[in-house]
Amino acid sequence: MALFDVSGYKSHAGLRGQILGTGVGHLVDRPNQEFAVPVGVDPSGFLKSCSREGGVSIDLNHGTTTLAFTFRHGVIVAVDSRASAGSYIASKEANKVIEINPYLLGTMSGSAADCQYWERLLAKECRLYKLRNKQRISVSAASKLLCNMMLGYRGMGLSMGSMIIGWDNKGPGLYYVDDNATRLSGRMFSTGCGSSYAYGVVDSGYREDMTVEEAYELGRRGITHATHRDAYSGGVVNLYHMQEDGWIKVCKEDVSELIHRYRKGMF
Repeated sequence: MALFDVSGYKSHAGLRGQILGTGVGHLVDRPNQEFAVPVGVDPSGFLKSCSREGGVSIDLNHGTTTLAFTFRHGVIVAVDSRASAGSYIASKEANKVIEINPYLLGTMSGSAADCQYWERLLAKECRLYKLRNKQRISVSAASKLLCNMMLGYRGMGLSMGSMIIGWDNKGPGLYYVDDNATRLSGRMFSTGCGSSYAYGVVDSGYREDMTVEEAYELGRRGITHATHRDAYSGGVVNLYHMQEDGWIKVCKEDVSELIHRYRKGMF
C-alpha cells in the first residue's frame, strides 16, 4: 500500500483493492500455461489505467530495427544492438538474434524480456519435438508453436514482434509472429521503430539472384541507414546467414564506422 501512496496514485481506489486481494477480482483458470496471472489483476486493464489523468505514468517506449530477407542462397538476418528504456539507452551490446538451434533463429523487437522468455520456451519445445520424433521441427511448425503461445496471452500486455528464420526439407523459411498472434510468411520483413527506413533501403536494392556478398552488404546497409535516422536504434550490426547446413554469424560491426562507409547517398 505504501507504494501507491509514494507514487501518488490517488484515483481508481477499486483497482487498489483488486491488486491487494481485497477487491472483487477473480483468478482466471488458465490450464496448461507456463505461468499464472496474479489474483485479481488484468494486466492490460492495469496498464491502460496507468495512462489516465491522475494515474501513475509508466513510459513503455522502446525501439529497435531488425530485418530479414530470403534470396537464392538462403536467408539474411540483420539487427541493431541498442536496448532502450524510454529515452534512456540501457545497453548498446544487446544481441537481438536468439539462436534457437543450429537451424532456427529468432529476432527480438518490443520488450526484450517478453521476446527472450517466449523464444527460449520455443527453443525448449523444438528440442522436445526432435527427441520425440527423431527429426527437426519445420520452420512453419516452429512459428506456429510461437503463434499459439501468443494466442493464449493475447490482449494481456505482452510486447513482441519476432521473425522466425530457418531451413528445413522445404528449403529456407521466414515467418513473422507478434503478440497479437499474427503469423505471416514472406520473403522480406523488418520490425521495430526503424523498420520504415530499413524497408526503404532493402526494397531499393533487393534482388532474388544477389550474390552472397551483395546480400551481406544490403543487410548491413539497411540497418546502418535505420540507425542513422532512428534515435532508438544503434550500437552494432549483428549479421547472420541461414544456409542449408545451418546458420553462421557473418559479422558484428559498429554502425558508427559503417555510416562513414555509406556516407555517399546518406547525407
